Amino acid sequence: MTRLSFTLGVLLAVSGELAMSGQQPLPGTKPLEMQGDLAGQMVAGLREFMLKQIEAAARSRPAAPSRERFKTYIGAVDPRVPFDGIEFVGTTLTPVKLHETPQYAAYAVRWPVLEGIDAEGLMLQPKGDPIAKVVAIPDADWSPEMLAGLADGVPRDAQFARRLAEYGCLVLIPTIIDRKTTWSGNPRIGRKTDQSHREWVYRQAYEMGRHIIGYEVQKVLAAVDWFARAGNRARIGVIGYGEGGLLALYAAALDERIDAAVVSGYFQARERVWQEPIYRNVWGLLHEFGDAGLAALIAPRPLIVEASRGPAVGKQGSTPGELVSPPFESTKAELEKARAMNSRLRGSGDGPPGREDSLNALLDVLGAAPGVRAGGQPPADLRGGFDPAPRMKRQLEQLVAFTQRLMLLSEYRREALWSKVNHSSIEAYAKSIEPYREMFRKELIGEVPPASVPANPRSRVVYDEPRWTGYEVALDVWPGAFAYGILLLPKDLKQGERRPVVVCQHGLEGRPQDVADPKAQNCYHQYAARLADRGFVVFAPQNPYIGGDAFRVLQRMANPLKCSLFSLIIRQHEVITDWLASLPFVDSQRIGFYGLSYGGKSAMRIPALVPRYCLSICSADFNEWVKKNVTIEAGYSYMFTGEYEMFEFDLGHKANYAEMAALIAPRPFMVERGHRDGVAPDEWVAYEYAKVRRRYADLKLPGRTEIEFFDGPHEIHAVGTFRFLHRHLRWPEPRE
Repeated sequence: MTRLSFTLGVLLAVSGELAMSGQQPLPGTKPLEMQGDLAGQMVAGLREFMLKQIEAAARSRPAAPSRERFKTYIGAVDPRVPFDGIEFVGTTLTPVKLHETPQYAAYAVRWPVLEGIDAEGLMLQPKGDPIAKVVAIPDADWSPEMLAGLADGVPRDAQFARRLAEYGCLVLIPTIIDRKTTWSGNPRIGRKTDQSHREWVYRQAYEMGRHIIGYEVQKVLAAVDWFARAGNRARIGVIGYGEGGLLALYAAALDERIDAAVVSGYFQARERVWQEPIYRNVWGLLHEFGDAGLAALIAPRPLIVEASRGPAVGKQGSTPGELVSPPFESTKAELEKARAMNSRLRGSGDGPPGREDSLNALLDVLGAAPGVRAGGQPPADLRGGFDPAPRMKRQLEQLVAFTQRLMLLSEYRREALWSKVNHSSIEAYAKSIEPYREMFRKELIGEVPPASVPANPRSRVVYDEPRWTGYEVALDVWPGAFAYGILLLPKDLKQGERRPVVVCQHGLEGRPQDVADPKAQNCYHQYAARLADRGFVVFAPQNPYIGGDAFRVLQRMANPLKCSLFSLIIRQHEVITDWLASLPFVDSQRIGFYGLSYGGKSAMRIPALVPRYCLSICSADFNEWVKKNVTIEAGYSYMFTGEYEMFEFDLGHKANYAEMAALIAPRPFMVERGHRDGVAPDEWVAYEYAKVRRRYADLKLPGRTEIEFFDGPHEIHAVGTFRFLHRHLRWPEPRE
């Protein structure tokens, strides 16, 4: 940024005039004329920016998307358990064989998938050699029995698993985690949530680099493992509807042993995935793939897209997102993007799944001549009054237990990952930490384009206090998107003097006025105003975590682009710190960051990637962050709250708060912690901080890090932290 052309002498000469008029901007800036809720306008501008990024992604995806990256993004990365045969499920009171016709028999079955995770469902076994082997995947709210015609709930024409079995196919039907809320929560600690079962798994798995989608794709691929080992040479297909259509598309994109796929009630342009249920949120999906990109991964194998009427599901719980039937034109347009592949479009978008021509097309491309389809009465389940709920509960609990174990072991994965950091000298450390910073920037936080327009600073006076003047400041970042905050400027600046800056960051739903207004009564205790009273230049930014779903949806929009809410915030702070560094009364080498709560989250992430910050103080947030996001055994966990934007893909295996602090080191770093802060228990905070203290000790810099415990709640304490700022920003403390 170009250094501002005014001089400090001019600034001092007009300072009295500014206080009197209350309207004059800070010299070197234009008048700020925006009115109304600037915070709301800022969030709205970021939303428009993200919509443009989504549109741009659709035009710039790679021609050859990566199958390995897709596997990583859906979390289908764990080795599957080898097995020789399908296990029949029954007891002395419950028959294994559920139904038999002249064409096939139906069995309750189970097959291993991952360590501690099985797939359960039905097998429809033909009487002779199968003409094809098919995994038939129901929608999340359909049971395998419904798809096989053994239970009510699905029209006979839509029972495509049963119909394929009647044609002579060997069919496996896995149970898919449903959208009910029955077991979402932990009764052992008295916690129940309104999350669907799919979101309940999604939240904890996403933080660990796994996904409800990945787990269920693994179940499909475990079935393919068995099909591929069987002696019969019949070819392998997958067919799915709704959530099952998603899984059929994803499984076929990953595994080239699948010879053909039918996707029903799902395939369409995916640019509005952020409006779908959150359990469909996939890191990097729009950045590299989209449904057309996944179709390209299937090519040249056949893909049959059936434009049936898809499931419609309204908002569930506190997390926005709905399912609507894919519009036929959207399905058709997305398929046009993948015309190089051998694909076929069936249906008009109005009918049920499993059209006769779709099934015949599947069998045709599998090289299977269908047998004579049987008619007659619907099959009857010999179990009589079978209740699928216990099976669903088992399936859900297995996924939860697997994910919770990943969390428990993740500390050792992180330790191994970061073991190459060299602590022998500050120079060696700085060099060896850079690859980790790039990983954090690109793979965990994600990147959006840097600021693309001049900052064009605008300001106006909003406070005139005895020791300082306060200015509202707006800075442009992208066309239509800006950063905003309040600058507190001491009145006793001397000619040619350059002072340190403290950037004071509010928390969730906060505003700059909450920390800067000397009359404000809240948990911030006017700490920005008090620091200005002590002679610091202070800037209180408006970060975009305000407005409830208005800002949380930014995270939903960002994740499929392989970025996050903090991708936006970091670019804003680059502009803010560049502007601050350009001011003639600021020492650009002494700009510190101090944030509370969500501002404490910011204190861990922003200084790690914005090098102009020379120190960071994390207040009322530092803790064992991975546990806080994943555990279901403590009420502190975000698993039980409405803050659905907290989860950061695969953070659990790559960077807890100790590792984020490593990206701040060797710059000074401090934690402020009240004993009665409900963010987390002291033990979590102290445990994670001990790793930080050891790292600074290894660098022979133990004096650059501190933790202050105080007897209080979730609030700014402003005792040890103020001393820390004075010492490390080299500004004398006031005399008592």
